[in-house]
Amino acid sequence: MASEDIAKLAETLAKTQVAGGQLSFKGKSLKLNTADDAKDVIKEIEDFDGLEALRLEGNTVGVEAARVIAKALEKKSELKRCHWSDMFTGRLRSEIPPALISLGEGLITAGAQLVELDLSDNAFGPDGVRGFEALLKSSACFTLHELKLNNCGMGIGGGKILAAALTECHRKSSAQGKPLALKVFVAGRNRLENDGATALAEAFGIIGTLEEVHMPQNGINHPGVTALAQAFAINPLLRVINLNDNTFTEKGAVAMAKTLRALRQVEVINFGDCLVRSKGAVAIADAIRGGLPKLKELNLSFGEIKREAALSVAEAVADKTELEKLDLNGNMLGEEGCEQLQEVLEGFNMAAVLASLSDDEEEEEEDEEEEEEEEPQQEEQGEESNTPSRKGQGPSSGEPAPVLSSPPPADVSTFLAFPSPEKLLRLGPKSSVLIAQQTDTSDPEKVVSAFLKVSSVFKDEASVRTAVQDAVDALMKKAFSSSAFNSNAFLTRLLIHMGLLKSEDKIKAVANLYGPLMALTHVVQQDYFPKALAPLLLAFMTKPNGALESCSFARHNLLQTLYKV
Repeated sequence: MASEDIAKLAETLAKTQVAGGQLSFKGKSLKLNTADDAKDVIKEIEDFDGLEALRLEGNTVGVEAARVIAKALEKKSELKRCHWSDMFTGRLRSEIPPALISLGEGLITAGAQLVELDLSDNAFGPDGVRGFEALLKSSACFTLHELKLNNCGMGIGGGKILAAALTECHRKSSAQGKPLALKVFVAGRNRLENDGATALAEAFGIIGTLEEVHMPQNGINHPGVTALAQAFAINPLLRVINLNDNTFTEKGAVAMAKTLRALRQVEVINFGDCLVRSKGAVAIADAIRGGLPKLKELNLSFGEIKREAALSVAEAVADKTELEKLDLNGNMLGEEGCEQLQEVLEGFNMAAVLASLSDDEEEEEEDEEEEEEEEPQQEEQGEESNTPSRKGQGPSSGEPAPVLSSPPPADVSTFLAFPSPEKLLRLGPKSSVLIAQQTDTSDPEKVVSAFLKVSSVFKDEASVRTAVQDAVDALMKKAFSSSAFNSNAFLTRLLIHMGLLKSEDKIKAVANLYGPLMALTHVVQQDYFPKALAPLLLAFMTKPNGALESCSFARHNLLQTLYKV
């Protein structure tokens, strides 16, 4: 072989990772619009004998390119794994369904039998689910073990379409004597809410073979959580349950605790930021105490759990010899409660498993609020600022005592110091006005700080989403309406704090941009937003940035909105 041929071969192997039947174009930032753009990719697919896995992550594939790539896949019957996350960056949402349809048809024609399909971080929405619906119902997916759809913006509609497709896949595969045996399901950050989660729960109950379920940050409340719990109970092989950042409340936590009693293989439970509260935590502790011998990780962080309940959880894991991590951070133990928790675990020689308690809040003395509602109450809170509470009345006269409850601004200060969705809701309907009043809107830096703190608690759950939007509306309208406010300085400081613009100042960038991006999508559509800022913001949103790529759905939403402004 001539030396130049050897050099060409080395170059090809350097560009394309080939190992164990895998062909990878991962992270090459290829812009594949036309058939001509995709010719090199197609050639490598065609020339690859025994192709079992194809990685297209981190590229952008248009409709025409997808069509010719699909044609090349028609002869790849051995293909089993499609790693196709984040491959539609910058595409219009209308382009994605036809591209997915073509790729799916290629796999079906090939007679492929997939075991893994990963379409995460593609902001295709409900219509995108239609794009691979036929694939899921086909024989190509009868053998599917892993389905990953994280951060796709499916919404309730997409969740229902997906559930129906999985159910149909199970029905058809069962008719052939080999029922769908899905093991791993991933669908975080998809705005599924209760109806989407309930539809999927029905499908899970029919399938019955799940080992891992990851559905964090979906705006699911206790009805959806309860439906999932009932489905989990008839999936006895479950090892990992991740429902982080949904809203259980006591009802959802009790339902999930009942299911945990029936499961024996669970290794990881992530109910962090799920508002399980003390009663829910105690129910979960009781379930753990009597079972879950293989438990390795338990996350009940940021759940408004008080000291006694947290101690019950600690006592419940005493015999869990495989436990590696117990996370109770961000609850309401108080300094003494934190010390007691550590002492209890030390008594079991398990102090090393306890995660940091650095975000713990002081234990409140009053009883927990009633949790009968699907979502935290908001209505009565607004009245409390004008109406003295019963605790503030004199013992006999019924008249207000001289010392009233703390004024609302103190509550706002607490929220801004330690933001959480629950605290925002508890401020009531006047929260937006109070936050704007508490913020010095003549100072761009202070406005940026308030905006980021409010938007950081954004959730797709309707009540939280509305509260965040109302608060940023009041804040930004007040700021932008002032002739003294420097809008350009505001945008500059905002971009710096979001980690999208470098600064000489040592400023720690926001860890998660999902909330700020979703809030900005709302703000730029409002009349008070200076339209002259839109091109500047658009320029930074289109630049490559790791922080933005991790929030592709929110980024895509903002980009689409900015193009219309």
